[in-house]
This record gives sequence, C-alpha cells and structure tokens, in this order.
Amino acid sequence: MPIAEYSFPAIKGRQAGREFYISMCPLKIVPRLFLFQADDLPPELRSQRVLNKARIPEISRYITANRENYIFSAITASIDRQVTFERLIVNGKEVEDIGRLRIPLDARFILNDGQHRRAAIEDALKEQPDLGDETISVVFFIDKGLKHSQQMFADLNKHALRPSKSTGILFDHRDPLSSLACEIVEKIPVFRNLTEMEKTSISNRSTKLFTLSAIYQGTLAILRKTERSKAITDAEMKVAFDYWSCVTENMRDWKLAAAKNISTYELRRDYVHAHALALHAIGRLGAALLSTTGRDYRQELKKLDTIDWTRKAIALWEGRAMHNGKISKSHTCVTLTTNYLKTYFDLPLTPEETEVELAFLRKA
Repeated sequence: MPIAEYSFPAIKGRQAGREFYISMCPLKIVPRLFLFQADDLPPELRSQRVLNKARIPEISRYITANRENYIFSAITASIDRQVTFERLIVNGKEVEDIGRLRIPLDARFILNDGQHRRAAIEDALKEQPDLGDETISVVFFIDKGLKHSQQMFADLNKHALRPSKSTGILFDHRDPLSSLACEIVEKIPVFRNLTEMEKTSISNRSTKLFTLSAIYQGTLAILRKTERSKAITDAEMKVAFDYWSCVTENMRDWKLAAAKNISTYELRRDYVHAHALALHAIGRLGAALLSTTGRDYRQELKKLDTIDWTRKAIALWEGRAMHNGKISKSHTCVTLTTNYLKTYFDLPLTPEETEVELAFLRKA
C-alpha cells in the first residue's frame, strides 16, 4: 500500500455505469487540494469557466457572518489517477459501498463544480482560521479527459435554475428587507389578498395583481436602500409600512380588486398602476415626499387616485411607461414614470432624472 496518498472516508455510488465517491473534506485543505486553472488558458482547453473574482467577497462574507447556520452544497471534482476503495469491515464482513477512498498524492483534482465556493472558503479562512475544522461534502469522479470534464461542467449547469426573485425574498429570513416586504404583504389587506408570493410574473388567469418582488423593490426605493443593504431600523420599518398603507388606501382600483369587484386581469390589461413598474415609481415618489420638508404624504397621496393610469392615455404613457403599448420595466421607464409622478406632486427632479427627462422630450 503506498504511503504517499490522500485518504478519505467515503461512500461509493454509481451513475451511468461508472463509480463515484462521496466524502467529507475539511475546509482547511480545500484550497490546497483543489487548484485553479490558469486564467490565460484558452477557453477550448479549460474544464471550467474563468473565476469571477467579484463574487468571492460576497460568498466569503456569507460564511463568516453566518457561522451558526451557513450552508454549502457539495463540490464536484474529477481525479486524474486511479484510486483504491477499501470497503469497511464490520464484524468480519465487508460493507458493500462504505469504506475509505485512497488517492495517490500526485493526483490532480479538477473542479467540475464549486470553484467560487472553493475560492470563498480560502478567503474566509484568512479571516477565521478556526473554520478549517469544518467540512464540505465532495463528490469525486475519475477523470476521463478534457472533453469529458467539459461535458460534466455543461451537464451540471445545464439544468441549474435560480429560484424566482419572489421565492428568494420569501425564503430569505436573514435579510431584514426581505422580512419587511413579507410583513408588509401580510399586514396590509390589499397586498395580502392580491400578492403572488413565488413568481415574478403573473399569468393572465391569475387572481393576483402584485408580486412580492415588486413590493420588495418598491420598499427599497422608499427607504433609498439597495439589495446589499443589511441594516434597517424600527423607524424605517414603520415608515415603509405606513407609506404603503396610505398608498393602498388611495388606490381605488386596487381596493376594488381586493374586494373582487373588478378582475385583476382587467386591471393588468388596462392600467399602468397594475404593474411592477408603477410600484417601483410610487416607491421612489415616497422617498422624495418623505425627504421634502413640509410635505404631509398622507394628504398628498390622495392625488394618486386622480392620475389617469389608463393605458389608453397614449400621449401620457407611451415612451414613458410603455413601448408600443407594452409596459416596460426598464430603468429608463421607471425613471420616466417617477418623473411624471414627481412633477404631478410638484417635486423637483434630481439631475439624473432631469437628464433622462430631457432625452425623452427630445425624442417626443
């Protein structure tokens, strides 16, 4: 038996007629074991995409800031040497697929999936070395050449599907802004009855009018927060809740839909205010009202119901909230819709908003 080798307790499995192994790897040896390919290697000779270094600090912070409950899925790697699997012996009998995986010390490990996790682990260890004794699961395959490794990467990522924005917000209990958006939906009757909590788009047959992601985005706008913002005060939570409560009280069509006196399909078909664009713009309007001395938004928001929100108002909304009659959620359209609302409420535009407005007027 060779002395110079890696040894991992492992479980052996089979997929597509070939063996693979699942083991636990201490985090402290992850950076030493799994090395990156050179950045200047031609794409056709790579088995992985180029590392996106901008992602690493965020993933690293996720580990160090959540020591009690961070979670990582398995790393997948290929081994370019023959390995030995020694079955576990219990009471003199070999256990079929449980044992110890022995890998020659000169073996090379090719990361098929998990390079950003590996880089983030290395970064986190520099700040918190005691992480080294924790483990991550690793799935080992036997390397069958570059083309096979490239195919593994393609297969592992082909069917990967990120959860919808709304689902991510609904399930993210660490993010106080996500929790606030969920609480706003739960406690404000119009939102509670009409909000799609999982999808980011609404089908024609749906009885919902809003999405959780749209309410989240609008709430960020009210508080002038970004998705990377973590801290939120009780006072800010109250401001957002009170503002949305007042908005819903002054949107007659939304209340009619909540009472089932008008169909949500008709509102989406016929009105601008029934779309995420409007929620975002109304949120930005709120930020302006709240930051302007001497303005009482509770009185001011009564004007929301006097706006002509109908999509038939082509002269008003075409190019501003719509392109060829279709609602657009582009940054420019959100800004132009905000501009109209701020002008309607006699609020000044920011320099950026003014620039976008002038460009729009020049095209008109």
